[in-house]
Amino acid sequence: MAKVKTSYQCSECGWQSSKWLGQCRNCKAWGTLEETVPLETANTQPGKIAGKTPLTKALPIREVDIADARFIPTGIGELDRVLGGGLVAGSVVLLAGEPGVGKSTLLLDVAGKVGSFWKNKSVLYITGEESAAQVRLRAQRIDALADNLLLAAETELENVLGHIDQCSPALVIVDSVQTIASAQVSGQAGNVTQVRAVCQALIEVAKSRGIPILLVGHVTKSGGIAGPRVLEHLVDVVTQFEGDRHTRLRLLRAVKNRYGATDEVGCFELVERGIIGLEDPSGLFLSQTSSRVPGTCVTVTLEGRRPMPTEIQALVSPLVSGGSARRTTSGLEYSRVAMTLAVLQSRLRLALSNCDVYVSTVGGAKTSEPAVDLAVALAITSAAQSRPPLEKMVAIGEVSLTGEIRATVGCGRRLSEAARLGFSHALIPRIGAEEVSAPKGMTLHPVTNLAEAVMTALPAEGTTSR
Repeated sequence: MAKVKTSYQCSECGWQSSKWLGQCRNCKAWGTLEETVPLETANTQPGKIAGKTPLTKALPIREVDIADARFIPTGIGELDRVLGGGLVAGSVVLLAGEPGVGKSTLLLDVAGKVGSFWKNKSVLYITGEESAAQVRLRAQRIDALADNLLLAAETELENVLGHIDQCSPALVIVDSVQTIASAQVSGQAGNVTQVRAVCQALIEVAKSRGIPILLVGHVTKSGGIAGPRVLEHLVDVVTQFEGDRHTRLRLLRAVKNRYGATDEVGCFELVERGIIGLEDPSGLFLSQTSSRVPGTCVTVTLEGRRPMPTEIQALVSPLVSGGSARRTTSGLEYSRVAMTLAVLQSRLRLALSNCDVYVSTVGGAKTSEPAVDLAVALAITSAAQSRPPLEKMVAIGEVSLTGEIRATVGCGRRLSEAARLGFSHALIPRIGAEEVSAPKGMTLHPVTNLAEAVMTALPAEGTTSR
């Protein structure tokens, strides 16, 4: 008898190997390879597959009813923005994010709001990580108590499907998919086989009954969605809930969306009573002082298609004792800030080698796009020379290694948002400036290089150089 070969599968990403390894070669996780069902070794030829009579008849495309594809509002505008307008009947949405970012709180708020305006329909919330009493306390805190919101603490797939049969809900929320397991599938809850089986069973229920299902998913140490990659391919929508647990800002992004675009971003604020949507998040990213302060400059970034005002703050401090100068960033890409410092020292002869430089964004905003280079350069120069920038000014542009200010995408959209917030001056790249129209009440200052930008943005009168 031929010896049966054994295969090993990564519990994080689903990668398979014919032998055990300490580290997965796909996701680089350690100690995640587990022995699985032996690989098929027989080289059999598939037989001829015969067709059968389909259960439904193919219809002309004009006769297909589009009622099942209409969006159902969730009551949270920022979530509807990311989903493309709301939930679709029979859709399966995966919400992933780091522990403690607020996934459960957001979906419990969705359950409460949907249960409030769907008077004759029930919402089923399955919790596999917490007890029903713990979820009840959170619902009371965020005012998500609804009469037709049903709560069940279950970790067995068969019981979950039984609750759906018994309640016939209009919406199902499972928190989380990694905690649900089936007795008919080998392995512990959360491994590749169990996650795939649970997801396939829930998708079958959603499609056959037209019930939208929201799934909570864990993430790996590297920030990727835990479980097999096939999980992301099976569901209809994959969203990522991001945010630093030390700040109030939360961002919701669509990684995959079969019903809408993937370049929309939803903004939320974490408060004591839960998570609230922010239609205008500019107050989180801009300082409240109205005076001109050296070392600050405002820019407008693009999160998908959404313009986000972001204030850059810089501090330049001379070295008191010997040692190497420090370069510290927060919310910005370190390599781009280091490149901007090199350009300032080389092209503008700005003496920064004997100074500690600290550059940060306001409100925990994070950005890495090149359009913030000009604002970073002006904030650092303003801090080094104690020259405050123009009042109500924004700066948009990429700084090249030659000191040239290069054009960026979406300049018109950025300027419109800045004008709406009351900014009256804007530094933009001269290249492509003729294609940009100035919003009402705003003066555009096209600049060619970094030296011209500094002369325009940092008036020298009444100031002293450091």
